[in-house]
Amino acid sequence: MRKKTVLFIVGPTAVGKTALSLSLADRLNGEIISSDSRLFYRGMDIGTAKPSAAEQTAVPHHLIDICDPDETITLGSYQDKVYRLIEEMGESPSRMPILVGGTGQYMRAIVEGWGIPRVPPHPHLRAALEELGGEELGRWLRALDEQTAVRLDVRNMRRVIRALEVILVSGQRMSVLQRKTPPPYPFIIVGLRRGRELLYQRIDERVDRMMEAGLLAEIEQLREDGYGRWLPSMSGLGYRQLWAYLDGEMTLPEAVERIKFETHRFVRHQNNWFKPTDPRINWFDLDVMEETAVVDAIVTLCDDLKVLE
Repeated sequence: MRKKTVLFIVGPTAVGKTALSLSLADRLNGEIISSDSRLFYRGMDIGTAKPSAAEQTAVPHHLIDICDPDETITLGSYQDKVYRLIEEMGESPSRMPILVGGTGQYMRAIVEGWGIPRVPPHPHLRAALEELGGEELGRWLRALDEQTAVRLDVRNMRRVIRALEVILVSGQRMSVLQRKTPPPYPFIIVGLRRGRELLYQRIDERVDRMMEAGLLAEIEQLREDGYGRWLPSMSGLGYRQLWAYLDGEMTLPEAVERIKFETHRFVRHQNNWFKPTDPRINWFDLDVMEETAVVDAIVTLCDDLKVLE
């Protein structure tokens, strides 16, 4: 008996992944697993375009609101959680896992089965290694893990220290731990796209809706709750620009325009993860096809796979 099929919906910010995933979940009896790291955080709803309470009630959602803004979910922890959810859904033949998100690194870590060292940070060890200096660290890494030393830029002290930390704590080389082991699930990867100008227009309109919905008040509440500007969770689009406004570094109109500009740039970065030439991705252009036609085509893809579950 083959493993349960997993549907993955990817694409840039504001392309329309959420709406399509809800329609697909209805047709395929699916449950949605978030593949967007911004949705992990409680109290950060508007700026992350989190699915509404009604949407989350209509379709089961997973990995949303699973930590506070001052907590961290590592890539390895996320990978473990996703595989566990897929296995749990595999116990019920009628439930289809649907992963949805625009974080390309997360998609590849799941689909390709990245080996991710489960070694937590050791601040004292890192501080001691830093004192050795870049040249000595490079020699250590070449002696202990030549493969990683060749692959890394040894001038990047942060990455060299991390590789040495993994070796010294776990006793295993990073080059061994990072080997890929693809999971035993058949993946159908669907990519959504739109023309750049229309996508930028959708982004700008969404930013305006976020401001009208109270994004600034959301950030003020986070500050009142004791969360600081420099937390990793606050580096997301919308949050870091409005923090700058609150700290008097720019006007509110300037901050809003900066959100739009930086989101446009982020979309271009996302294209580096979701390449049109990637043979694993079935692309659909939402400027050309109606959403209902896209849903029908994806359901047909799933049916054609004829997976025994």
